[in-house]
Amino acid sequence: MHLLRCSPFANHTALSKFDNILKVSIQRITNCDFSDLQWIQASLPMRDGGLGIRRIASLALLPVWLQPQAPCHSKPTFCLHVLHQIIIFSSLVCSHGHLSLDFGDLPEVLPSKQPFWDRPGVLAEKALVESSFNSSYSRDSFLAACAEHSGDWLFALPLASCGLHLDDETVRVAVCLRLGLDVCSSHKCHCGSAVDVRRIHSFICKMAPGKTMRHQALNDLIACSFSAADLPVIKEPSGLLRSDWKRPYGLSLVPWQSGKALCWDVTVICPVADSYISDAAREPGSVAELAASRKEAKYAALDGRYMSVPIAFENLGVPNASAKLLTHLGRRLSEKSRESRETSFLFERCSVLLQRFNAVLLHDSMPACDRMEF
Repeated sequence: MHLLRCSPFANHTALSKFDNILKVSIQRITNCDFSDLQWIQASLPMRDGGLGIRRIASLALLPVWLQPQAPCHSKPTFCLHVLHQIIIFSSLVCSHGHLSLDFGDLPEVLPSKQPFWDRPGVLAEKALVESSFNSSYSRDSFLAACAEHSGDWLFALPLASCGLHLDDETVRVAVCLRLGLDVCSSHKCHCGSAVDVRRIHSFICKMAPGKTMRHQALNDLIACSFSAADLPVIKEPSGLLRSDWKRPYGLSLVPWQSGKALCWDVTVICPVADSYISDAAREPGSVAELAASRKEAKYAALDGRYMSVPIAFENLGVPNASAKLLTHLGRRLSEKSRESRETSFLFERCSVLLQRFNAVLLHDSMPACDRMEF
């Protein structure tokens, strides 16, 4: 792939064969079946809703091998520089038509940054994918996949000792949700409701035990992060609300900001459920903001000594705006560990947990297999 990207092979007949091998390999690894448009989406960068597996046919048009050279003065280096410029000129003549379609008239000084050459093609493929959607579910799923932090699980190193390893089934479900593929066959849930191939009901079923486990796991992760940053916390503090039994999940024992202790609670919501799908169509994260506002109303009667911060995630991975608490917590962790990537690591752990429990909720809705005696 590196050789093809760094050589002038645009429109070579072997590129499509190479991409087909790549597509078949990814299908076998993820146990998924991609249509042509879904394969184009999968080949988009992660920030644009894809899996980051770039197709060589699209990358071959990028003149990444055209690097402007600094002026050279020594005779041997100057000869190599002239030879390099001749290769550039001849290659530009061959690919000038394709480059002009994407970039217009080429600049006199060729940019050395690859995004200049790559971005127009990515935006064209992204627009092609968006124009193919014929349902709100597909459109909202794609918008969520393009949102910040929704694909953090793709960046996480699969370290089992750190809880970041995803089994094959979890990876399959995560890829299906990101690309809008069918996740399972139609069946009936334990509660009697029908589960379609997109298994939306699995995320909203009130009888699914995985929802309570997910809530507990996400809150425990944040509590452990506070402790790792030398910020002592207690879980499920009592006595904060004397009018009823409602209470947040965690409370910091030292002031967090402006002399106030921090209360937090995590909630997860499904943006493609029928009751939220119209809100999800407005912009990514709007359903998470709705869930966060409900949490704020729930703890509105807290004493003025406490600062309540709801953390809401959409099950596809998009956080709400107040989840920036995790960014501040990551900075505290960085100050403690001297590791500048702690914020990224924290979001990756949250994303991995969400994807793991998406698979758990799917299997919660399936009937138990009867054991057969031989």
